[in-house]
Amino acid sequence: MPSHGSFGYAVPRGLEALADADTIVVPGYAPAGRPIPVEVCEALRSAAARGARIVSICYGAFALADAGLLDGLRATTHWDAAEKLAERHPQVTVEPNVLFVDEGAILTSAGAAAGLDLCLHIVRRDLGVSAANEIARGLVTAPYRAGGQAQYLPKASSVVHGETLAATREWAMTRLDQQLTIAGLAAHAQMSPRTFLRRFAEETGSTPLQWILRARVDAARELLENTRLSVDRIADQVGLGTGSNLRLHFRRLLDVSPSEYRATFSGRG
Repeated sequence: MPSHGSFGYAVPRGLEALADADTIVVPGYAPAGRPIPVEVCEALRSAAARGARIVSICYGAFALADAGLLDGLRATTHWDAAEKLAERHPQVTVEPNVLFVDEGAILTSAGAAAGLDLCLHIVRRDLGVSAANEIARGLVTAPYRAGGQAQYLPKASSVVHGETLAATREWAMTRLDQQLTIAGLAAHAQMSPRTFLRRFAEETGSTPLQWILRARVDAARELLENTRLSVDRIADQVGLGTGSNLRLHFRRLLDVSPSEYRATFSGRG
């Protein structure tokens, strides 16, 4: 039984486990880009060919790239190895400044913390918002950080990157049913609107209005999962106004209707 630090872990099966796995997670390993055995590449390719979902955490993206699974796709890894991944695999579009990339059956994340974000994203996709939120509460982590949010790159700044607007985002989350403006958000953060917009983009990878829209859609998802409220009532409660507006954004962001979503996820939370 190998050990890591003060805890141990057992590996009861070998590569044969990949032959029938629905989701395969390749963890990070050091050093970044260390050659992996040919049989590992072959097992990953075989699993991908039969439709398994392949996920990498941190430096694990190099294994996916070596197996040819990232060719023609977008991918990410820890920021300190992104340049190496791009140089070694020019056929891969490496995005060094995001938390994770979802390309359908192939998903990659940045560092270990971003791996949690990606795993919660997968749970949210498979089991719904309520299940992901419950897990996030147990982990004491944010239930939702969009994949496009910037990695926390080292900066010459006395402010902890990613934390300066946390209180304002939490404040907005409790007021999704109200009108939220840039001026109001900036005032809560005690910043000028211009500074607020710049800082918000740095911390979340999106504009405030895009972030609020996604938060409202996620709040609607949870209500669809856990209540029998009408679509119109839910739209009003989450600040989207009308049922038609909610349906529009649901279709655009999730490619399903609210009723289809409810039929799939109702009661799973």
